Amino acid sequence: MGCIEWQRKFDAFLNGLFNRLGRNIANHYGYFIVVPVFITIALATGFQRISYEDDPEYLFSPTTGYARSEREVIEANFFLNFSSSFHPSRLTRSGRFARLIITAKDNGTLLRSHVWDDIVSLDRTIHSLNITVDGNKLAQYEDLCSIWDGKCLENNVLHLQNSMPFIENGTLGLSFPLMLDPVTYETYIFPYFFGGTVLDDDSVIESVQALSVYYWLRTNTQEEKEKGTRWETALLEALQDRDFGSIDVARFVSRTLETELENNTNSVVPYFVVTIVIIVVFSVCSVMMSDWVRTKPWVGLASVISAALSCFSAFGLLMYLGLKFIGINMASPFLMLGIGIDNSFVMLAAWRRTRLQDPVPVRMAETFSEAAVGITITSITDIISFYTGVVSPFPSVQIFCIYTGTAVAFTYIWNITFFGGCLALAGYMEADQRHGVTCHKVKPNSEAVTAGWWYRTFCTGGINKEDPWNTEDNQNHSFMVFFRDVVARHLNRPVIKGVVLAVFVVYMLVACWGCTMVKEGLERRKLSRDDSYSVNFYNLEDKYFREFPYRVQVVITGDVNYSNPETQKDLLDLHKKFESLPYSAGPLYTESWLRGWLSFLRINEDYLGVNITSEKDFCSALKETYLGGPANVYALDVKFNEDNSRILASRFVIQTHNIRDANADKDMMEAFRKVAFESKFKVTVYNVFFIYFDQYVLVRTTSIQDICIAAFIMLFISLIFIPNPLCSIWVAFSIASIEVGVVGYMALWGVNLDSISMINLIMCIGFSVDFTAHISYAYIAAKVRTREERVQECLYSLGVPIIQGGLSTILGVAALILAPSYIFITFFKTVFLVIVFGVLHGLFLLPVLLSLLGPGTCKKTKADDDTSSSPSTTVDTCQGDPSEPQILQPQPVTIVNRDTIVYHASSENSEDGGDRSSTSGVSLDSRSSKDDKRLCDETDSIQVPEQSNGLPILEVYSNMGYVSDDLDGEEDVQRSQSEASAGR
Repeated sequence: MGCIEWQRKFDAFLNGLFNRLGRNIANHYGYFIVVPVFITIALATGFQRISYEDDPEYLFSPTTGYARSEREVIEANFFLNFSSSFHPSRLTRSGRFARLIITAKDNGTLLRSHVWDDIVSLDRTIHSLNITVDGNKLAQYEDLCSIWDGKCLENNVLHLQNSMPFIENGTLGLSFPLMLDPVTYETYIFPYFFGGTVLDDDSVIESVQALSVYYWLRTNTQEEKEKGTRWETALLEALQDRDFGSIDVARFVSRTLETELENNTNSVVPYFVVTIVIIVVFSVCSVMMSDWVRTKPWVGLASVISAALSCFSAFGLLMYLGLKFIGINMASPFLMLGIGIDNSFVMLAAWRRTRLQDPVPVRMAETFSEAAVGITITSITDIISFYTGVVSPFPSVQIFCIYTGTAVAFTYIWNITFFGGCLALAGYMEADQRHGVTCHKVKPNSEAVTAGWWYRTFCTGGINKEDPWNTEDNQNHSFMVFFRDVVARHLNRPVIKGVVLAVFVVYMLVACWGCTMVKEGLERRKLSRDDSYSVNFYNLEDKYFREFPYRVQVVITGDVNYSNPETQKDLLDLHKKFESLPYSAGPLYTESWLRGWLSFLRINEDYLGVNITSEKDFCSALKETYLGGPANVYALDVKFNEDNSRILASRFVIQTHNIRDANADKDMMEAFRKVAFESKFKVTVYNVFFIYFDQYVLVRTTSIQDICIAAFIMLFISLIFIPNPLCSIWVAFSIASIEVGVVGYMALWGVNLDSISMINLIMCIGFSVDFTAHISYAYIAAKVRTREERVQECLYSLGVPIIQGGLSTILGVAALILAPSYIFITFFKTVFLVIVFGVLHGLFLLPVLLSLLGPGTCKKTKADDDTSSSPSTTVDTCQGDPSEPQILQPQPVTIVNRDTIVYHASSENSEDGGDRSSTSGVSLDSRSSKDDKRLCDETDSIQVPEQSNGLPILEVYSNMGYVSDDLDGEEDVQRSQSEASAGR
């Protein structure tokens, strides 16, 4: 009870705080409009300091992944010199390169003379490309290429051109996987070059569907990297839309991923204007009414301007603070439009439930008192849910969440300041009987009876100052009434509740099934635009080059005595363990200096006479006898100490085999790491793509961790702001339900669990709170007693703004589905799912759950049966949940003054046998539980006649059905007192 009482006091404090804020905004609305605009202008200058980050490795690989530390181990022991001893199987970073996948236009084999001639012609074209360096000097591939054995590392398979006629007629056979050229004595490693290879029974190549060739550039210095970047650009331009005879060429360069991220960003820019136009039209149209004084089109426009100003302010501030900007952030303004307008709709709906006859400061106070608390709850949950993403190990998630969380905070502040000021200004226009569009003064309907049809249709509205309570000028909002009298009434029927629960069960079953279908990992192809040249490259790579895709470096460090035969045996056993893995190609493809060295010693032991019993002798003989030859790749795999007496680190390379998709990438990497972790030696395994594969391992656990943290925080915030623990529990249940639904249906919609969708799942936690928190707060705060009436009141209050907010958010991101980008299409899909599920939970499931197992469901409200002779109903006002404030139903009253109401009641069966009228004076502040208790103590029952000596019901309560707790304004007080005197 202490906790509940604290929640109520906190709720009362917030209501009072926002009540005073609303009054201040109404009295000084100019400052609240102008100051945010000037702050936005000042902060927006931060865009001049924008720093764009487009490194895919940095953005989409986890900072806590093993691959980063594995690479550090290798780079600490082995240096790959691009200028003298470069070998691609020893790469630790991608560097600068170009890769081409060549296929025949007729889909036939490439082993034909005329096709091979076109391939060689293409190679010559690439070698002849010129770029300008050092001012006006021209440079070609030979000036920039990586060096092996004193010359450019070439695609030696192209040297088969002279032998191609013999290969074509079958005179010369190409043995797979290795072949020694009988003329030049070159070794061809065909799995490195050939894809889609067909072999005969003797492992002789019959046909080849694709050829992969690399062009590696030097990148030892920053200057060389910049030259390489320019050469890559020149190559892409030279190959674009160019015909090469009988072959098709798919291209890829080292900066393709970076440029595609930039292209992704640019792909949504054209849709900003379209989105803003759609949102403006929707916002303006959705707040229009047939009453041309109460209609608020300019307020709808102000909601869009408020969201835009807040987004500019947040982004500018973060850029001033030096935070990198990434392409994914371009989705944030689309989201902010939806969030900002959603809050504006809630505030506008609260304004419409205030009494038209009250002064603007009173209406603004009531608007903020009612709406600002709900907006505060949803904004805080959105902000925290986004900032929860900061703990993610993915920099892309961290940066996006910081930008978007800060934008949500500014959106909230601008909503209650700038938009609040605009709403107050519109309120004064309404009070002054001004047209909502043209701002000219117009007549109310009751005074325009004799006017023409055009004027009565498009130029009337507001209330009659002489007769402010007439029914003609006090019309209900039709959509709000629809939710109260149609939707809520049907939801209160047991059959409909059963249908809603049954549909929910089916929804959850399908969602749980979808969760079992989730695929993990962000494939590189999904970082490219759908119309990118790289998409064809990825397709061909997956089709033809997944049989022998990666070479994995295995590095042994630490104190190892290589001269010890037992150690040698253990190391060779380690080789076999790696080679026996399901994704290993076997010992034939392994590059191992130790195996080669021991084999060399065994073959030549009779005449070599080498003593390798001691570690020093072992190292000396190895270095001088075996590794000292020209162009020996094994020399790259052994690191000696300064006096060459010990081996500090060694390396061998394993070839992977038959890895067909991203899941196999992850399984292969984990299998290699498992063998390394279980080894008695200090073993590190690494491939340059492990940096990206780490996300496959961490994305599931990281997503679950971040979602659980965010959900727990959301529950805690709900317990603080919603003054009923049971409501908070149902909010938490709805969050979990929506999140499971989004994950399950996301998987069925073709979205993987990756760093992009992780952003959206974290975001979904905040979004899923929005509608459910609004409904729960409205349900508990409803000024009625029965469950059915609470359902009616919360849907009457929030049905329209929830629909408006959901539609505005979906429309805000709808343009993203047109972008040719997986990143932004994923944003649309996940936002669409969370909004649809959130709206359905808020409007249908949560009201049903609250009415069945919500506050006060354990107590029954009892009403006596009506009698035909009595037009009144006796209601026990002290029934209901004793833990909840007792809220009085609207009763006929006489207003004595602004603080006191006289409730009219009758006592039947009095001592004199006649009816005896009695009155009881109570404070208008019926929100206090003490006043409710006092009223219950003083009055056992209240008779509700059709008309009493006090004011009619219409004159006490708003025309919108909103129960006013307070009367402010001199005119209201004077009117109340005069009516009370007349009644007496």
